[in-house]
Amino acid sequence: MVLGHEGAGVVEAVGGDVAGLEPGDHVVFCLVPSCGLCPACRSGRRTLCEPVGSNSVAGTMLDGSSRLRGADGETLQHGLTVACFAQYAVVAASGAVPIPRDLPLWQAALLGCGVITGFGAVAHAARVRIGERVCVIGCGGVGLQVIAAARLAGAATIVAVDRRAEKLEHALARGATHAVQAGIGDAAAEIVSLTGGGADHAFEVVGTAPTIRMAWDALRPGGTAVVVGLAPRGVEVSLPAIEFLSEKSIMGSYYGSADPAETFPGLIELVRAGRLDLAGMVSHLIELDEIPQAFERLRRGEGNRSVVILDPELAGARAGGLA
Repeated sequence: MVLGHEGAGVVEAVGGDVAGLEPGDHVVFCLVPSCGLCPACRSGRRTLCEPVGSNSVAGTMLDGSSRLRGADGETLQHGLTVACFAQYAVVAASGAVPIPRDLPLWQAALLGCGVITGFGAVAHAARVRIGERVCVIGCGGVGLQVIAAARLAGAATIVAVDRRAEKLEHALARGATHAVQAGIGDAAAEIVSLTGGGADHAFEVVGTAPTIRMAWDALRPGGTAVVVGLAPRGVEVSLPAIEFLSEKSIMGSYYGSADPAETFPGLIELVRAGRLDLAGMVSHLIELDEIPQAFERLRRGEGNRSVVILDPELAGARAGGLA
């Protein structure tokens, strides 16, 4: 498999049936290149596109094929339809969304998953309103985007929750009003206290049974827990059924719960207006062969985002910077 599901680049060539894109265009990759025809797409829920879901699991393009081969001729899988940990990537036309040339590619890469996932969870799944109380459990790359989106949505209280103190510092710098260090005392009870009775919206951005339960326990009556984190297969969560009488609810959110092609332009305008900081989210600019070290930092919970620079001139940045 060739991994890499979040990136940006410059179009090198297009297929004969492709419209709206041409060589030289700057694009951000979309890992849900929706078909537009299945029941989910027709109902407006393009992130749940059925062909994309099945082909993503299979590691193929939207048409069920693979364009990747190993040195021995073996067919390789496309990581989540994108496979951009490589000098070149072949994607479906709907998986390449045009962006302005004045948006640096090394920053635009973050839009392709982390930003749209976090902002969409706030704007489309939870629909956070001005003055509401929010908590965000997990302050990694996506969690920080949830916090930024909640701030822009006008949330009055934003409680950041994480095990690592440095992650909480990043969260406070990006709009959180309070910080709770998990693993010390009863985090859910502390969230309830800080929000004056519980959160209106609790975003879980970790993907474990204990943190999903924490999001539920942090809610006020009528509140909603939004599960953004990706849990391993087989993980189950137990909730006290009696509390459904308080009209609490729990829902999932995948890739921003919206139409990516319609969502990206708004996010781009936020960046160009200086209201959404992408550069400040990146702690390491690295080369392709440094990805294993970046994964190790991820496992240890160190730093913010690492961005792979394949072509410094096109990307607008060189590897080895920031950190």
